Amino acid sequence: MPYVHLRVAGTLSSEQKAKIAEEFTDTLARVANKSKSYTYITFEEVPHENWAIGGALLAKKT
Repeated sequence: MPYVHLRVAGTLSSEQKAKIAEEFTDTLARVANKSKSYTYITFEEVPHENWAIGGALLAKKT
């Protein structure tokens, strides 16, 4: 039973999430021979002000 937890800076649309879920699920089925019906994916959207790269908050870079 694969479980994928995807953390992204900012937000994704429902359409983007659906496409990502489809492609991750297809990849796990094809490459790892895992059942699509038992593949779980969660999305965690982190606000830019809570994410930093190179010592600077993303909110300051966007």
